[in-house]
Amino acid sequence: MHEYESLRELRNELPRMPLIQKGAFQNLDLNKVKTLILQSSFKDCLFLGCKMDKEIREHIMDKGKNIIFPKMRIPFKMFTSKLYSPSTMYQGYDKDHPETYHTTYDKKVYDHYMAQGGAEPSTIYESLARRIHDHSITDALTDFIRRYDSKKIIAIMGGHSLKRGSKDYKNVCYISKSLTEKGYLMISGGGPGAMEATHVGAWFAGRTKKDLNEGIKILKQCPSYKPQEDWLRTSFEVIEKYPQVKKYQSIGIPTWLYGHEPPTPFATKIAKYFANSVREEGLLAIAKGGVVYSPGSAGTIQEIFQDACQNHYVSYEHPSPMVFINTKYWTEKKPVYPFLFDMNKKGNYKNLLLSIHDDVDGVVNDILKFSGSED
Repeated sequence: MHEYESLRELRNELPRMPLIQKGAFQNLDLNKVKTLILQSSFKDCLFLGCKMDKEIREHIMDKGKNIIFPKMRIPFKMFTSKLYSPSTMYQGYDKDHPETYHTTYDKKVYDHYMAQGGAEPSTIYESLARRIHDHSITDALTDFIRRYDSKKIIAIMGGHSLKRGSKDYKNVCYISKSLTEKGYLMISGGGPGAMEATHVGAWFAGRTKKDLNEGIKILKQCPSYKPQEDWLRTSFEVIEKYPQVKKYQSIGIPTWLYGHEPPTPFATKIAKYFANSVREEGLLAIAKGGVVYSPGSAGTIQEIFQDACQNHYVSYEHPSPMVFINTKYWTEKKPVYPFLFDMNKKGNYKNLLLSIHDDVDGVVNDILKFSGSED
């Protein structure tokens, strides 16, 4: 089924295709191409959240077994055809008036999410709207990552409470900066802590390490995402002072389940979900070039074993590296690494490509070796 996601494409396609079969038209204002629509026929097509007047609607439904999904009365973009951007999520935000965070799209959707039952939606209407939204996000995410070599998509996992300016935070920034400059697409859970550090590093790709360290100094004025207003304010101060040198991309994949944690505006693309289970599985699934694990607690450990399961069963094309940073943390404080190493050695877990380092270069080199990008 071909997807039509822009009016430009319609203006090019419709004059030479009097009959369109099995097309999916998503979030388009068909009134702007009304004459072309009325001159064309449609069969077995889907129209998802498209604007259309009565004449267009009747023309589409007259014959052809087409299906129209109308927009619903909700404050979020159910049929979005593109990933969110920071400017969309934070539309109306003014860093000089941090309280304006509460008027942004992201915060309004979170408030609606909580008012409608949080993780357990109060109505079928709400549940259906969320599922369609998350399907649209997955579709947009899939379209976006197609432009990258799958072995050059790298995730960094770690705790949301990792303090700005800490050694572990800086190491994540340095790893991400280095890999981004080498053509890798960096992804994370899109929130604060180690997730934010992933995108800070990618944001500073092409700049000097000194610039990055100066940016981190500004950020650590508010070391935690609490209070949210100060965390965002310092983020936007850095973005304003240090605009991207090149248009390097990175993708944050957060969830409104943890909506009290604002999505990092350093991620150039944001794939925000309602369903955290879909988000976590999908994040690990697309990181086919490997996952780097910085210190984190229960959530990070859950992701480690989820990733180990995917690798064991080779769920997605091939096993990918599981690279840990901070040996003491992962062998003593949270001794996950020796357990996985032993299980892999005994054959209870198979296909685990494990390594552990304390230095940035060691992590980067392991990722480069896997994708065949070593110097």
